[in-house]
Amino acid sequence: MKDIPLTVKRSIELLGLVLIMTVIFLGSDIIMPLLMAFFVSIMLLPVYRFFKKYKFPDIISIVIPIVTLLIIVAGIIWFLSSQVAVLVDDFPQIKKNVNIHLDSLSYWINKTFNISSKEQIDFINEQSNKLLSSAGNILSGAVGSVSGFFLFFGLLPIYIYLFLFYKNLFLRFIFMWFKNDSHEQVKESLKATETIIKSYLIGLLIQVTYMTILLGGILMLIGIKHALLIGVIFALLNLIPYIGALFGNIIGVLLTLTSSEELWPVITVLLVIAAVQFLDNNILMPKIVGSKVKINALSAILGVIIGGTLAGISGMFLALPIIAVLKIIFDRSEMFKHWGVLLGDEKPEKSPMNVKNPQTLGD
Repeated sequence: MKDIPLTVKRSIELLGLVLIMTVIFLGSDIIMPLLMAFFVSIMLLPVYRFFKKYKFPDIISIVIPIVTLLIIVAGIIWFLSSQVAVLVDDFPQIKKNVNIHLDSLSYWINKTFNISSKEQIDFINEQSNKLLSSAGNILSGAVGSVSGFFLFFGLLPIYIYLFLFYKNLFLRFIFMWFKNDSHEQVKESLKATETIIKSYLIGLLIQVTYMTILLGGILMLIGIKHALLIGVIFALLNLIPYIGALFGNIIGVLLTLTSSEELWPVITVLLVIAAVQFLDNNILMPKIVGSKVKINALSAILGVIIGGTLAGISGMFLALPIIAVLKIIFDRSEMFKHWGVLLGDEKPEKSPMNVKNPQTLGD
């Protein structure tokens, strides 16, 4: 590789990047559950090692953390379904509130843009007809999505079990991939990868917990209806960097509008969300995972967008952990060190050039 011209090396790197993205796009149904299971299995490693320390058999040491995780997920699903049931019970009032807000919006459009109510209704009917014309495709796609969802989460426990059960086999494969004189560096990279993934994922769980308690609790004290549901939805969507918070705000506003005839609760919800998010972004989250994941904002945003384009919602959720792991690998490889610099947030203080004799630089 040393004799290959630099332009050829960079071209091979870019072609490899395109190939990887193509493989993820074409095989996302297979790759995403495996990646999700890989990250979750690393998060469960401390529990597995705890039981192994006390001489529990492998099967029991693996099954206990997986069952505990499934119970927690089932509890979250039960809570969300119970909150949705409350929404369904309130449907007559929601319908009434929506009509009030639509009438107010129609009046404002009429006064501001001089568009009559009849023209607005004609426009809505036209768009509704277009939507209904493609209803068949939407429903067929939804059926496929639901089946894919159950397949995804049905395979996850199996994959997690197999990752933990064959952990040493995978480690041996990784070490055999490299020469003996590189094994110490590989070992260090593996430890760093495990540490950063555990710190990041456990930090996200802590973030979801305190965001739900803070946001839901404050809104409940103020008297906002569906406060806990708004808190949980925003906390879960906030796991998607940058983009998730925007959708969380939108859903919070919509839920508030459907439960109130006035606008002050909407303003209250937006202000509370902004305050909690400021506290999360500037104080709490940097203390939990910010010091572990050194990724610049541009790489994070592009990673989330590319991940969503290639693999949907699961790609958006996994974007940051994947970028963090790649940065660890790149930083410890002379061949790809420049990619690690591109992903990181370490800005050169004076000059971006690595000059051995700084005295040659002008002021």
